[in-house]
Amino acid sequence: MTAETSEHVTQPLPGTVQLGKEIERSRGPWVDAGRRLIRHRAAIVGLVVIIAFILIAIFAPRLTSYTYEEQNYLAVNTAPKWVIDVFPKMKATGEEMGYVRVNNDYLLGTDALGRDLWTRIIFGARISLAVAFIGPLTSLLVGTVFGMVSGYVGGRVDNFMMRFVDIMYAFPTLLLIILMMAFFRASFTQSEVGTLAYRLNKIDAAFGGMLFIFIGVGITSWMDTARLARGQVLSLREKEFVEAARSIGVRDTAIIFRHVLPNIMGPVIVRESLAIPRYISLEAFLSFIGLGVNPPTPSWGSMISEGSQAIKSYPNQAIFPALALFLMMFAFNFLGDGLRDALDPRASEANK
Repeated sequence: MTAETSEHVTQPLPGTVQLGKEIERSRGPWVDAGRRLIRHRAAIVGLVVIIAFILIAIFAPRLTSYTYEEQNYLAVNTAPKWVIDVFPKMKATGEEMGYVRVNNDYLLGTDALGRDLWTRIIFGARISLAVAFIGPLTSLLVGTVFGMVSGYVGGRVDNFMMRFVDIMYAFPTLLLIILMMAFFRASFTQSEVGTLAYRLNKIDAAFGGMLFIFIGVGITSWMDTARLARGQVLSLREKEFVEAARSIGVRDTAIIFRHVLPNIMGPVIVRESLAIPRYISLEAFLSFIGLGVNPPTPSWGSMISEGSQAIKSYPNQAIFPALALFLMMFAFNFLGDGLRDALDPRASEANK
């Protein structure tokens, strides 16, 4: 074997990188993104907190000996000793100007109806997590498909679809959801037996008032994703690989879902991950003003609303659910920042 042949044999294979005596195959973009995400400490902290909330929501019945609607009229507005020590303005009975009854049977105390705060907080996590996952899924399904079709087809179809998005944008999102929720609750509650409105009202009642929240969030959450998807498709539809697919007779549907969709999922996922705290705060706000879940289903927004009425005397009733809301929103914010840095590192470097 000649020296030239020997040198040729030791050349690394295409698609591999030679590291010493070992040959490491090139990694895919999603694997690289996963490794960058793992190195993002804030994102990992956020992910751990989110997983903890998910486990708490799943095993909520096992983490308490009470139910969220259970009332104890002999334990109204009580608090354990440690809570009274944390909030100096709360004075236990027996002290000078004391008014709070000490009850160590309840971990975080009880509300004005004698319901356990800890139980209602952990069950309330189910509501916030449901919105945190249903909102992005709806936006991804509707907005991504809508934007891809609009951007790929172009012409009059694109113009018509984008004008519809502009019309949806013309309404203030929060006001639109408030009006929709008020309409749903007023119209469907008094519906006749056997009608579609009656069935929807029954489904909404079975879900504790979550159905209409899902509908409201779903109708108003997809426009930003549609615009983002359209912009990404407009930049991709004239690329060489799309032209090559067209030239060999690949159908437009196959091009959209096999070639275009995988290339736009990164920015879309980043956008939706960063929007999750907005969905959570939206549900909390609707529950705060009385248009969210149906009582006695616990929601952190409704708990904050109820606790705010006695926040000077019993601050624990508002502060503890507010802390839970704060932790979940910050956890999703940290995870969203990590996903942005992992899936779109060039844009992240440009923003720094």
